[in-house]
Amino acid sequence: MAERVVALSAVNPLAPLAVPVDLVTVSASGLDPAISPAAAIWQARRVSAARQLPLETVEMLIDANTARPLLAFSGDPTVNVLWLNLALDALTQP
Repeated sequence: MAERVVALSAVNPLAPLAVPVDLVTVSASGLDPAISPAAAIWQARRVSAARQLPLETVEMLIDANTARPLLAFSGDPTVNVLWLNLALDALTQP
């Protein structure tokens, strides 16, 4: 896991926070459809630069694509990566 933290930090030097745990652990499939809001925010500056969008826009789309459980004790919020990428594409595709 330490190697993954170093690798992720190297490709995202603008990230303001420590690498979220769900970015350095691997699921059984390796293809999770959702990440934590912390993981999405950790990548927001890099996505903003790559997509040439204001950081505030990327953060707004992260929030808009975050599913929150109805009851706080019934689960954690998640960001649907597919929905987020489609929303980003809609703003950056001609």
